[in-house]
Amino acid sequence: MIEQLQTIGVIGAGQMGGGIAQVSAAAGYDVVIADISEEAAQAGLDKLKAQTQKAVDAGRMQADDRDAIVGRISVTGTMDGLSGCDLVIEAASENEAVKRKIFVDLCPVLKPEALIASNTSSISITRLAAATDRPERFMGIHFMNPVPRMKLVELVRGIATADEVFDVARAYVDKLGKTSTVSEDFPAFIVNRILLPMINEAIYTLYEGVGSVEAIDTAMKLGANHPMGPLELADFIGLDTCLAIMQVLHDGLADSKYRPCPLLVKYVEAGWLGRKSGRGFYDYRGETPVPTR
Repeated sequence: MIEQLQTIGVIGAGQMGGGIAQVSAAAGYDVVIADISEEAAQAGLDKLKAQTQKAVDAGRMQADDRDAIVGRISVTGTMDGLSGCDLVIEAASENEAVKRKIFVDLCPVLKPEALIASNTSSISITRLAAATDRPERFMGIHFMNPVPRMKLVELVRGIATADEVFDVARAYVDKLGKTSTVSEDFPAFIVNRILLPMINEAIYTLYEGVGSVEAIDTAMKLGANHPMGPLELADFIGLDTCLAIMQVLHDGLADSKYRPCPLLVKYVEAGWLGRKSGRGFYDYRGETPVPTR
């Protein structure tokens, strides 16, 4: 059993994976970022380098700390590159089939004592663990977006997760300087079980013509003191991710209150996924975001 983690693997070089890699390296861990190709993994690392350089330029990070973070991170385009890791965190898209395939490919290359975690924001940890050869060494470690700034990490045990694995995961989160909260393995856990239905209801409010995009976001920012309006937040999260989480809630809990708003479905079908695609409830292609409805 691994008691002291030294090398962290991160599968997925996107925004979440890059953030997890950054905070892990900042805490002194060696990190390997894996993606479908070495070029994709390197692109993620290049983005991380640019973001940390911006932090240095803005005075939020020391140049020496930035260099140390980048120096602890390597990249790989194959699962074999993760063979020396003590803990591998999957941070791929919120698609169960994709995640299960990753775990099937990952397990044969890992050392027997290595731990696996998923950064899933909604999918059953118990079910994902069943796709591995080590369900007792598998659990959910769900970071919030953006990872470097958000203090919370949800820890989620599957039915088979061993006590000592949970303890190692909690110690890892503590070393990152994050605060952990423990959720039972139910659809969307705690944060998204509460947050996503609120966002979905905001989209229904738009869909039914109760208010415009600007009116809804202004109402929640100034009326509820939210730092970001729900539609702006949906664009930041990604509308495809919002829809995936609502579908998990609707399928897993069989309650009509979790039915995804048809307007959310339509935006995703159009490829209007929010900030990452240039359009969502706001159009980001100009100098300043403009509501699309």
